[in-house]
Amino acid sequence: MATGKNIRTWHNGQWQDDDVAIIHAADHGAWLGTTVFDGARYFEGVTPDLDAHCARLNRSAAALMITPTVTAAAMAEIIRDGLRRYPPEAAIYIRPMYWAIDGDQSGIVPREGATGFAICLEEIPMADPEASVRLTTTRFRRPVLESSVCNAKAGCLYPNNARMLMEARDRGYDNALVADALGNVAETASANVFMVRGGEVFTPIANGTFLSGITRARHIANLSAAGYPVHETVLTFQDFHGADEVFMSGNMSKVTSVREFDGTKYQHGPVTRHARALYWEWALSEKA
Repeated sequence: MATGKNIRTWHNGQWQDDDVAIIHAADHGAWLGTTVFDGARYFEGVTPDLDAHCARLNRSAAALMITPTVTAAAMAEIIRDGLRRYPPEAAIYIRPMYWAIDGDQSGIVPREGATGFAICLEEIPMADPEASVRLTTTRFRRPVLESSVCNAKAGCLYPNNARMLMEARDRGYDNALVADALGNVAETASANVFMVRGGEVFTPIANGTFLSGITRARHIANLSAAGYPVHETVLTFQDFHGADEVFMSGNMSKVTSVREFDGTKYQHGPVTRHARALYWEWALSEKA
């Protein structure tokens, strides 16, 4: 199901208009869930960290035992070609993806080299910079590498995220602040998370239970360069109740302010606003 509009699909060596069919019923990815994807953004004429997103897709494929078939550089060039088909002012969600086509004799392990590849471009507006969300907790947790492929951006991980979101929505909230296996904060159900206390910035340390996002890393670099002390550390739910500001970090919206966590209210504060301004300043510098 498409999320955006004006969709274009790269498959079998060419761009095609619309949301075209790319996978067969008997493909390994269709019935055993061996799919990986990545997400990047085009807005205001720039594609921030596009090369990094393409490289991560190939790492995700390898982690899921799917053979990557397109180099990150070639992938980025195909994407840039597709973006030329949109007006310069369009905001585009960029989703390259792989899936396994065949299995080995067991039927379970993906067969080496039997890989499908496609890119989907969808026109999706950037989020309102004044938008904010409310968070709650969830009984569902982030998995560990011993039980799930946490080191890949894999489609098979997202039903767990969906359970978190639905539980939060059933409680009247927008999203969930999620724990790892030990009960410490990992991320939200859909994005990495930061908190601000006393002018210092904190984010859960990457411990292998969640993807340490490309946009997350960019915020850490930008805020550090701007003089903010940034700490990657173990954080509890109580830490978040004691925060001055909280914001989410992800490719889709870049920065999303959090206005409440289970009754604790936050301001849409100066550090959150500065994090967004720093990101845009960095991203638009690509035009220079």
